[in-house]
Amino acid sequence: MMEMRPVFIKNHPFTAITVKIPHTNLLIIANDVGYVMCGALDVDLLNDRLTDRPIVAGRAIGVKTIEELQQARLDKITNHSKKYGWKEGMLIEEALIKITNE
Repeated sequence: MMEMRPVFIKNHPFTAITVKIPHTNLLIIANDVGYVMCGALDVDLLNDRLTDRPIVAGRAIGVKTIEELQQARLDKITNHSKKYGWKEGMLIEEALIKITNE
């Protein structure tokens, strides 16, 4: 099953996507600039093999719901995320606010 719904962080809209697959969930919170995802995100692949694409993305591990993802800390980020001030260990909500059009 897949669920897609809006979520708001400090009044900024994002899209939350949950894909339920056997024994786990894929979790994503995204906007037009970038996204965060659960531990299934292969950040090394994005950094090493897709360097020509300016992908702004980060990963959190140990999360099981969109709400947990939203409150987690970034475990790993893409190189292009640094352009927006993202850092490993940063709260995901803080990172997402940095990619809004303020």
